[in-house]
Amino acid sequence: MLKNLDSSKLLIRFLERLSTLLARRRGLPAVVGIVLIVLGFLLELANVGIGSSILEILHIVLRNGGVLVALIGVLLAEPLGQ
Repeated sequence: MLKNLDSSKLLIRFLERLSTLLARRRGLPAVVGIVLIVLGFLLELANVGIGSSILEILHIVLRNGGVLVALIGVLLAEPLGQ
């Protein structure tokens, strides 16, 4: 199964394009992560007044996803650098 995944032309092209994009814009994942964290904070503030469990779940997903994206962006900035 993994052999098929390793030889996938679609996956190879996707990773090449992603690598090229991130090499040109090294700070993009960190900025996207920060934006997700801010959106999660705003949802948390809205949830204080509304008290919805859906807003609470979205807040948790955005905050934790933002932290992960920002950390991955910081870690990838050096290897993809010029």
